[in-house]
Amino acid sequence: MSTFMQKKENVVRKWYVLDAANKPLGKTAALAADLLRGKNAPEFTPHVDCGNFVIIINADKAVLTGKKLEQKYYHHHSGYIGGLKSVQYKTLMAEKPELAMTLAVKGMIPHNKLGDVAITRLKVYAGEAHKHEAQKPEAVEF
Repeated sequence: MSTFMQKKENVVRKWYVLDAANKPLGKTAALAADLLRGKNAPEFTPHVDCGNFVIIINADKAVLTGKKLEQKYYHHHSGYIGGLKSVQYKTLMAEKPELAMTLAVKGMIPHNKLGDVAITRLKVYAGEAHKHEAQKPEAVEF
């Protein structure tokens, strides 16, 4: 018996909606990363991009447990000497909750070409409304 290998021409992509309201940011990001890679499907093949589209709504209502709002920082560097920028998660969640969720998901997908393509299928919105009703996304409970 041979092992089934999915071909990229035969991939059928679905649309899913995750509601992050009153849910931990990390658990929402982990579920989104699994759906983006396609690990929920029986045809999952690690070396083929067989993932789905994921819409995350209410990113501004996601919660960080413990003291993460005060103790966790997002760091990035401009590339110049002394160019380290640090933003506290309390500020990041207040000003750009979409970025906080996107960074959490991006850290959970592979750091290669498959991950670069997968992150483009992630759509994050701070509020309840999104503009993808025409794709008829399925709601995912967790």
